[in-house]
Amino acid sequence: MQVDTAIIGAGAAGMMCAAHTIGRVLLVDHARAPGEKIRISGGGRCNFTNLHCGPHAFLSANPHFAKSALARYTQWDFIDLVDRHRITWHEKTLGQLFCDTSAKEIIAMLRELLQQNGVDLSLQTTASDFAKTPDGFEFTLTRDSVTQQVCARRLVMATGGKSIPKMGATGLAYDVATQFGLPVTDTRPALVPFTFPQERFAGLAGVSVPARVTAGGQSFDEALLFTHRGLSGPAVLQASSYWRESEAVTVNLIPHIDLLGDLRTRRAASGRRNLTTEMATALPTRLVDHLASDLNLTGNLADQSDKRLSDVCTQLSDWHLTPSGTEGYRTAEVTLGGVDTNALSAKTMEAKNVPGLFFIGEAVDVTGWLGGYNFQWAWSSAMAAARSLST
Repeated sequence: MQVDTAIIGAGAAGMMCAAHTIGRVLLVDHARAPGEKIRISGGGRCNFTNLHCGPHAFLSANPHFAKSALARYTQWDFIDLVDRHRITWHEKTLGQLFCDTSAKEIIAMLRELLQQNGVDLSLQTTASDFAKTPDGFEFTLTRDSVTQQVCARRLVMATGGKSIPKMGATGLAYDVATQFGLPVTDTRPALVPFTFPQERFAGLAGVSVPARVTAGGQSFDEALLFTHRGLSGPAVLQASSYWRESEAVTVNLIPHIDLLGDLRTRRAASGRRNLTTEMATALPTRLVDHLASDLNLTGNLADQSDKRLSDVCTQLSDWHLTPSGTEGYRTAEVTLGGVDTNALSAKTMEAKNVPGLFFIGEAVDVTGWLGGYNFQWAWSSAMAAARSLST
């Protein structure tokens, strides 16, 4: 088989790139259906972009790399594409945009674009044995034990990272990069829950509270969720991308509450009330009960001095916790790190020293915040490559 462009990986980036690349395009994936991560994302409604998307929301060894692609295909461009396909959407919080109905609408839109562009989609097919040739690249396709050789002028790796291996995630893009001499930065799970030894928070499992979670000097104000294994919730997932092993994270359980002022007021009006009872008006009762022994929360309000109340509030706003680890790639939403951006063109996503070889999406060392940013990177990096492939 001879094609102009072969794209390995039919996820968000791969489908987007294939749908907008001119010429004979082959799109390959080992899954039974394209866009499986799209399908399960956002609780089945796909948080497909963010109104506030910009370079500030991405981690990379080179923080400037993403600027070009994000500027030339923005969140507004993708919103326009969604609108043209009559997919209705809503903003949930913090600029996060979700489909009103189902994530399957995004997949259907991309499949329609693939069909319109005449893309040859080959599913339940593996690609292996990549080699450089004078005319481009050669590799082997295998489906149902039947093999076929493919010759492609250009090769695009869009196979993502290692996150959620049960859905078929592999490190293929990293292997191919290494094979062709491109460096790969250290990879690790990101946007992932923290774990703690001895089921430290098992008694609080299911309790959620607005919090500020800080790791690696970066803070996020969103919900924190206690689990049997540790801590989760948006604020924790965000902070996990900045956390490193053995480091402590700081949790502020009262980021938007003047608890000290409230307790002082209540003490003056109803000093006989129990301290924990009054604290439970601002925090979940189960959480207050859990903290009671650690913080020595005993007695009535009238028994508490200003200094004592201040100390309690300081502990609640500056709670230092050291996770034993994370839940790993099993539940991580994305992979931090990837193909070194120094080896790629920021404008086209093409390997600088291997003409015709492109890397897009999660495989690249560009990782977004939670909330639609990683999908926008998929769309933007895919379009950067597609425009180059179509010239």
